[in-house]
Amino acid sequence: MTANLLLDYARKNYRKMFREPDGALRYPFIVPGSVYSNCLWDWDSWLTNIALRQFVTEDTREYERGCILNFLSIMDEQGRIPIVVTPSFSKEAFAASGERNIHKPCLAQHAAFLVKNEAGDAEWLRPYFPKLCRFVDYYIHHCRHKTGLYFWFDDCAIGVDNDPATFYRPPKSSASIYLNCFMYKELEALVYLGEQLGAEVSAYRQEADSLKAAVREHCYDEKDGCYYSVDLNLCPIDPNNGLHAGAPRHWDCLIQRLGCWSGFLAMWSGIATEQQAQRMVKENLLDEKAYWAAFGVRTLSQYEKMYTIKKSGNPSCWLGPVWGISNYMVFRGLLRYGFEQEARELAQRTVRLFETDIRESGELHEYYHPDTGAPVMNPGFQNWNLLSLNMKAWLDGEPTVTEF
Repeated sequence: MTANLLLDYARKNYRKMFREPDGALRYPFIVPGSVYSNCLWDWDSWLTNIALRQFVTEDTREYERGCILNFLSIMDEQGRIPIVVTPSFSKEAFAASGERNIHKPCLAQHAAFLVKNEAGDAEWLRPYFPKLCRFVDYYIHHCRHKTGLYFWFDDCAIGVDNDPATFYRPPKSSASIYLNCFMYKELEALVYLGEQLGAEVSAYRQEADSLKAAVREHCYDEKDGCYYSVDLNLCPIDPNNGLHAGAPRHWDCLIQRLGCWSGFLAMWSGIATEQQAQRMVKENLLDEKAYWAAFGVRTLSQYEKMYTIKKSGNPSCWLGPVWGISNYMVFRGLLRYGFEQEARELAQRTVRLFETDIRESGELHEYYHPDTGAPVMNPGFQNWNLLSLNMKAWLDGEPTVTEF
């Protein structure tokens, strides 16, 4: 195996992801690559940025900051920002689109990553910080259930596209563990940015603390020792319903015991307790019939009837294939809780997967078969796959760039 195969590939190809201002995109920006050749995506641009900082030596700040500024420049008065932006984006069409999912709560995290890696210099962000607060406020005021958990409006472009806990589910019914872990980190990032700028952010700190408590209360399953998404689709309590009057429900949500990789984001985000993390890893992650595969973490447990490995786009398949981003985020969660041996194994499997793909096809792909390592679709997809370089740096004992 060529020691620098991944790095050589990345250095040769990373500029294919850079784009100059075009149409509605007024600032330079970063794209995922492959079929996503001219689209600015929310969590993709953030995570690709983390990978680029690991190995790129040129100054790319105009592209990095440009991703954030492009999103903020098209935010509407409510604080809504679209998930993806193309040069032909229309503010009018977005405004008329009604209630729908917006940019995932990772925009403050993207900004905080840049600020933290630039010695805390947040001055470039100062004029835009109120907009960033408005974006987070939209989630707080429009996407928060009385349990304190956050929900998706629908199943459109949720990141883990066809997660059964949300996919084909009724509107506003899914308190996704993925969404809530991201929201917790988003609140932490906003607090950090506010502190750097001398802004009052205590309310966001309180919201983060409340959210952590809500996720621990409602999303952790003591039976399985794992975190899950939650179903909010319950009929309202009717005091006039005689059949229910004697003992109306005393619960506001129901846990969804569906084995999805995103439950491990409770470790990535720091929400899980130490004891919970022990159970999550030993009783769930390392189960080879469930998640732990030859080339990483299955995105859906093999125990689930929905498990399948197939080529699909819109939605992309998250029903079992290995993705570079899920491998990476589980890896980061393992390190956070001291599971260094397991993190090492996962990093080695991920690096081997991508180096094999480069050697055999000359490209990286969007996702892979967890047992054979065979690429499934979209050759030329770089994006967060390049986070394998961050994993490799850790394996080699070198300084490692990490997310906020």
